[in-house]
Amino acid sequence: MAPGVARRRLPFLDVTIGVVVGTDGVLVVDTGSTVREGELLSRQVRELTGREATGVVLTHAHFDHVLGTAAFRPHVRVYADRALDGVLERERDDLRETAVRLGVDPGEAAEAVAALVRPHVLVDGRHDLDLGGREVRLVTVGPGHTGHDLAVVVPGTPTVVFCGDLVEESGDPQAGPDAVPDAWPGALDRLLELGGETAVYVPGHGSCVDARFVREQRDVLARRFGVA
Repeated sequence: MAPGVARRRLPFLDVTIGVVVGTDGVLVVDTGSTVREGELLSRQVRELTGREATGVVLTHAHFDHVLGTAAFRPHVRVYADRALDGVLERERDDLRETAVRLGVDPGEAAEAVAALVRPHVLVDGRHDLDLGGREVRLVTVGPGHTGHDLAVVVPGTPTVVFCGDLVEESGDPQAGPDAVPDAWPGALDRLLELGGETAVYVPGHGSCVDARFVREQRDVLARRFGVA
């Protein structure tokens, strides 16, 4: 995608995981659905970079993006939108039940929820990270897919934008009970402002896309939800 920036599509639910590497730090974007999946990702990060991850960004609180985080302890600081912390505290049972309903082994789901890691750094608007020769911007762009969507912007040639589930390529965007439909198209407008026309946009599920894809998905969502 870009120097020092990589992504992996997980077999389960086609979740996309990001990695951003600097001289002083390694940042992982989302962690998968179980501690076992997180352990595999942590090992692959070490194999890819020769180092442990130093930070994890959670783009939103759905189980397939957060339940692997415990595998990265105690080495990492966890970053998330300020509203995500309360969601993880209140909705542990819902996370476990949703994970099991969508195919996670009940024992693994229970293990992951019991080990759930809440964020150390709560982002309110924007938070800049310096990984050593590599700038990363964490930006609150939601609500939309949830009430706490966080984008990860890696400036460069090209700029890379990790979108979480605000953008999905391998299926239609999913609007659950925690979605904010009338705000979702505006969140995609903000993503496009952050990345511009030449950025690589990394969906929460599926292949990387371009600005045209994001704009077209924005228009589909606007029609779907009756938003101008």
